[in-house]
Amino acid sequence: MRGFVSRMLGASCIAMLMTVGAANAQAAKKPYEPTVGQQGKDVVWVPTPQALVDRMLDMAKVTPKDILYDLGSGDGRTVITAAKRGLNATGVEFNPDMVALSRRNAQAEGVGDKAKFIQGDIFATDFKHATVVTMFLLSELNLRLRPTLLNMKPGTRVVSNTFDMSDWEPDEQVQANVNCTSYCRAMLWIVPAKVAGNWQLGNDFLSLDQQFQMVMGTYKGAKVSGKLKGDEITFQAGGQTYTGRVNGNRMEGTVGGAKWSAVKK
Repeated sequence: MRGFVSRMLGASCIAMLMTVGAANAQAAKKPYEPTVGQQGKDVVWVPTPQALVDRMLDMAKVTPKDILYDLGSGDGRTVITAAKRGLNATGVEFNPDMVALSRRNAQAEGVGDKAKFIQGDIFATDFKHATVVTMFLLSELNLRLRPTLLNMKPGTRVVSNTFDMSDWEPDEQVQANVNCTSYCRAMLWIVPAKVAGNWQLGNDFLSLDQQFQMVMGTYKGAKVSGKLKGDEITFQAGGQTYTGRVNGNRMEGTVGGAKWSAVKK
């Protein structure tokens, strides 16, 4: 009898171990699910509300010709939404589990060919070919990225969820008030051309200083004030409004119906 009981107990233990093992194996196979507020490399993860994702892409006036990079792409929703609009979009995310999740999400949404995800550090990733950069980072991280962003091609659009760029004022701000309850503000910056210096404009010098997209200076003894929108420049001098386009060390445009051009010295 004692042997029979021992065999029964042994069989029960084996069955229990097999059940526990099967449960552990099933748990191991369970897809990764992120939790709001989980710690990342530089920030905790909080997803951008879909309503704001849409507004951010609308602000940037994205088209299928654009190349978008999302810095700190999380679960991939911004990249996937951009890909659905026909863009080639890339997310940069440090957490490899998030990258794998994003790739699964992109495949499930049918945009695995246009939505790409890189596992890496946003501060060590080359995204200079982007025409649109999106991000949901802290202001101090935006400031670390700011020199890189300002060196990108004039006209590149940068859109941030909630967090600013300190004294680089945004060109536009919007609030998503529908289907959004927190982190509902988006800001847009358009990378300005570099125009600070002396320019030969006709027989005189146009002297310009620059504070991000704002320009100021002198021309023919008159004060100059104006603004850049990418490579487009508008400034007032001597009661006239000059509009034109910057192309490296040259500018040209119109003033009072006449053409003007300037070369940087």
